[in-house]
Amino acid sequence: MFARTERLLLRPSWPEDAAELHQAIADEGIVRNLALAAWPYTVDDAVQFATQAHDALYPSFLLMLRTHGAPRIIGACGIGNYDGSAELGYWIARPYWGLGFATEANRAVIDIAKAIGHKKLIASHFTDNAASGHVLRKLGFQNTGKTALRHSNGRGEAMTCALYEKALDGAGTEPSARLSPPAFSIRAQMERLQAA
Repeated sequence: MFARTERLLLRPSWPEDAAELHQAIADEGIVRNLALAAWPYTVDDAVQFATQAHDALYPSFLLMLRTHGAPRIIGACGIGNYDGSAELGYWIARPYWGLGFATEANRAVIDIAKAIGHKKLIASHFTDNAASGHVLRKLGFQNTGKTALRHSNGRGEAMTCALYEKALDGAGTEPSARLSPPAFSIRAQMERLQAA
């Protein structure tokens, strides 16, 4: 599945993305705010992410900044399975912080979650990462008022997270991303989107 927003193309990862992915995420300031990524983030970690199997119910996407040249990776986002709940997760490369890319990309992911039948999304952020909480609230997530300890591989310890949720069964107020129809091949779909 693909999505296109005003400035971004969201697409699955490919094996040849590993080097550029590593360059974008190998920053302790990014990884410390993620639960699953380890620090230091190695080329092997990037290869593992780029070659992972794609799950239709829990898709993950690279965020590709659409340019006049080749698109470039500026982050990732997607839906994970966390204890049986659909969880929104994302990161943005440091040069692109504060430019609205997390909100823009995750609006598209919320639309995808609705389209594939999820009724609710959960999300969380480490309490010392207030910027992520701001993004979640802009996306219409409600702070549950609860916290939980969650292990951060990047920090090597459990940290307190603020917990959020968003019901998907009502009509949202977020602008819809344009979802691309299924393609016979990922390459053909990518070429069609780049030509648009």
